[in-house]
Amino acid sequence: MAISRRELITGAAAGAGGLVIGGVTGGLIGSSGEDGDGGGGGASTGLGGQADAVAKERNLAPEDVTRALKTFVPPGEQADEFFLFASGGHSGQILVIGVPSMRLLKVIAVFSPEPWQGYGVGADNDVILREGTNSSATPTSAARSPLTWGDTHHPALSETGGEYDGRWIYINDRANGRIGMVDLRDFKTKQLVDVPNLDSSHGGVFVTPNSEYVHISTMTPTLVDPTKAATALENFKTAFRGYSSFLAIDQANGKIDLAKSFQVELPPYTQDLADSGKLASDGWVFINSYNSEMATGGNMTGGKPLEVGASANDFDYLHIINWKKAEQVAASKSRMQNGMRVIPLDVAVSEGILYLAPEPKSPHGVDVAPNGVYLSVGGKLDPHVTIYSIDKIKAAIDAKDYEKMDEFGVPVLKLDSVVAGRVEVGLGPLHTQYDAEGHGYISLFLDSAVAKFTLGEPYFKGDEAFKLVDKLPVHYNIGHLVTMEGDTVKPAGKYLVALNKWSIDRFPVVGTLKPQNFQLVDLTGETMQILSDMPIGIGEPHYTQGIRADRIKAWEVYPVGTSPLTMARDSHAIDKGGEKVERNGTTVEVWGSVTRSQFKPDQIQAKKGDKVILHLTNIETTPDATHGFSIPRYNVNVSLDPGEAVTIEFTADAVGAFAYYCTEFCSALHLEMQGWLLVS
Repeated sequence: MAISRRELITGAAAGAGGLVIGGVTGGLIGSSGEDGDGGGGGASTGLGGQADAVAKERNLAPEDVTRALKTFVPPGEQADEFFLFASGGHSGQILVIGVPSMRLLKVIAVFSPEPWQGYGVGADNDVILREGTNSSATPTSAARSPLTWGDTHHPALSETGGEYDGRWIYINDRANGRIGMVDLRDFKTKQLVDVPNLDSSHGGVFVTPNSEYVHISTMTPTLVDPTKAATALENFKTAFRGYSSFLAIDQANGKIDLAKSFQVELPPYTQDLADSGKLASDGWVFINSYNSEMATGGNMTGGKPLEVGASANDFDYLHIINWKKAEQVAASKSRMQNGMRVIPLDVAVSEGILYLAPEPKSPHGVDVAPNGVYLSVGGKLDPHVTIYSIDKIKAAIDAKDYEKMDEFGVPVLKLDSVVAGRVEVGLGPLHTQYDAEGHGYISLFLDSAVAKFTLGEPYFKGDEAFKLVDKLPVHYNIGHLVTMEGDTVKPAGKYLVALNKWSIDRFPVVGTLKPQNFQLVDLTGETMQILSDMPIGIGEPHYTQGIRADRIKAWEVYPVGTSPLTMARDSHAIDKGGEKVERNGTTVEVWGSVTRSQFKPDQIQAKKGDKVILHLTNIETTPDATHGFSIPRYNVNVSLDPGEAVTIEFTADAVGAFAYYCTEFCSALHLEMQGWLLVS
């Protein structure tokens, strides 16, 4: 009897042996361990025939087969139900992964050159990377050379009404205080912004519920006056400041408009992860922080190591910012600082924009629940998840229920006045995601586990509220995690993905640098169950968002002549028959076409020292008819998708005959698709 994938997930009974797939255990039959790793290899699967024979030959247990069936996505019309957009860490890119198949579908080039996509190696999209380094962005960056890498951490999908809308995605460069913007019509980067007053970034990235702003803030605080660097650490409290940035999004194209953006100056703590309020907390944002001690280290000169000094206090500070009020104040009470409107710290306090609340020490995650009422905070040195209430926060602000003012005059709300509940979850709690039923799922770094807990009213009441209900070991040292659409107002649930930093014994040994491990977890049963492991051999992923695949309406081909930079027809694009070559002094300009299986023209003459400008249009209209264009020794490698138009500029500084060719295997005559650049 045939079994559909839907039956597997919903728990239908099938098979000659009456094997139950799905049901209360999440579909893992005969599981021998908490994580679903089964024993009894080679047992009958109950499917019969060749499937049973294959399972026995490979020494697979029934639960192995169940997991495989739950994650199998056949090719063709049946597609993955969700997309993960994951940070690529030190690769500087974004990874696109299908769920439940856990197949890597695409790498989006953002902060680093990517030859296969022709990004940063000769085409006009090089301007994106060049403009992504702004020497006037911060006082300390005047001597910066162009940046060619980034450390991507936190992707943020655009939203409408608190739901993902599939238009754009943003991601930060934690190393350099930058942010990238990707258009999801073609999955290509359109803008890199070197954010003023940020030398590094971690807070965010998130968008406000209707994509008015994308938020990013400092990680380590910024030295305000670089001429005082020699004595900066001795005068840390006055020399450094943090900045919470609200970068205005142009609703026509998703790009950031710095002229309409603003920042809120913050105390020189280390601002960490952040999230935007929604529904009940719309108009507010929340940033956690550590090193409220403002420790600076000095382990070679008799001082305490930085990590010791930064862990001395019993609590750190949750930052609570009224961004809608800040938006109004920025118009009249801000100062210009390195090209950005900045609300000074004292103004933020006097105008009721900035408040603090104690939070567990060394926190790494503040996450707003779907209804916007609850904020979950995990502190790595506290075994509890602490759950704040926006209703309590607003009441405490109105009542001026302050514990004290911090050293910079910022009101600190009383902890007992703003906390709704605490749940003991385990060691090293970090980051929380949610489902639609009122559960939170928090990663436990030290326990290498995911803990599931309940929220309060209206989800759960009485003894059922703020309670640990399940715990699943993962492999190993989980950092972030994601549930599908789990940080929106309407979580899809169903699956969770654990982003594990270590993968000892999970994959074959491939040298000393081991891949990191994404583990897919089934949330449809009474207990969580691991379905599959996915090795990640690209960078160090940090955070991811999971979106329903049907929300994204990507183009399959460009209208012929489209520039990816503008998503409109390029002024130099041509149609078939419009090819030409012109010389103007020492400039050779070419308008060429690219199609299976020829470049036209296939001969270009230049003299040493000439400026060569190539305008190439892929005149194909067939999906996946991508062509490449590479010139040996000239460091030019361009990718042209169907309908795409690009411009390439270089100086013909090497004499010789250079056979340019198509780098993308495109047809039976792919090897014959070439031409000559002759430099005399």
